[in-house]
Amino acid sequence: MDLSVGTPSDPPPAAVVGALATSGSERGYPPSVGSLELREAACGWMERRFGIPVRADQVAACVGTKEMVASTAGYLRLRDPTRDTVLCPTPAYPTYAMSALLAGCRAVEVGALPGGGIDLAAIAPSEAGRALMLWVNSPSNPTGALSDLAEAAAWGRHHGVPVFSDECYAEFTWSGTPRSILEHGTDGVVAVHSLSKRSNLAGIRVGFYAGDPGLVGYLSEVRKHAGLMVPGPVQAAGAVALSDDSHVIDQRARYLGRLERLASALGVAGVPVTLPEGGFYLWVPVPPEVSTAAHSTSARSGSAGGESPSWRFARTLASRAGVLVSPGEFYGSAGEGFVRIAAVAPDDRIEMVAGRIAALGQGWMV
Repeated sequence: MDLSVGTPSDPPPAAVVGALATSGSERGYPPSVGSLELREAACGWMERRFGIPVRADQVAACVGTKEMVASTAGYLRLRDPTRDTVLCPTPAYPTYAMSALLAGCRAVEVGALPGGGIDLAAIAPSEAGRALMLWVNSPSNPTGALSDLAEAAAWGRHHGVPVFSDECYAEFTWSGTPRSILEHGTDGVVAVHSLSKRSNLAGIRVGFYAGDPGLVGYLSEVRKHAGLMVPGPVQAAGAVALSDDSHVIDQRARYLGRLERLASALGVAGVPVTLPEGGFYLWVPVPPEVSTAAHSTSARSGSAGGESPSWRFARTLASRAGVLVSPGEFYGSAGEGFVRIAAVAPDDRIEMVAGRIAALGQGWMV
């Protein structure tokens, strides 16, 4: 059972799927910035969800948010070639760091606070002076931790660094209410949102970004020359999805139930894990027995490398419980010592995996 990738498995609303076939927008070129219908639906959702009044001219569409994350550093460097650094969290979704490489820039990782969330105080003044942008991700992939978005906005304004807040998991915030950096003003900040997780629409590739009018306007003008256009029928479906909240309420209940079931099973098997503050991943510490065994194996082989504790635990879960998970080092060196489990499979499959794990009992890790 593959729980290594955060791919939604539940169906999107029927009205959203229907909109793909009935908009009539497939005949002409779609607006790169996004249709007025889509942008107004995004504004309405942000008003309902966060209490944020955002105008349609402060919103633009993107072809799913992964391409937005990957390409923005390159466009910002065209705007200011004197800066060459992308600040990004760690452990984190690897595309933040990859975006720097694609833009010919430096990626500088910013560590996490002891309780989770990005440690802005750890950014050296010399790095801030070279920064094109700062990425924050709250709730975080992979850890589920929440960052102080008010502090991030203030940091960016103080240092003159645009802050881009990836909020694709905001609907699945378990600790308190969903939050956006735009609650603290739009000056110098951009929030990035996806319908992939919220509405189970990863396959149609639609998202949007909103915030500072200058940043949104600049990026939308540059991006249209790159041919970055969300297909017209997809924009129509996105507008329907953003206008409905009931399906998201149902999805929240599914993900929370799956997280709780997997966490309970791991606890029974002697691998205690706390529920995340947000997102639909469990960030599971590698048990000490596995770490000790991995280091002992490396020592006996005389190898300085060998199998890391994260990889060893992932292999053990695959061989003993039939479940694939992601070794933490996929998310940067700070992720070593953890594995990530995505609670995205249908309920019956999650129950099957949880039953396998719980049945292992104690002392099975090595």
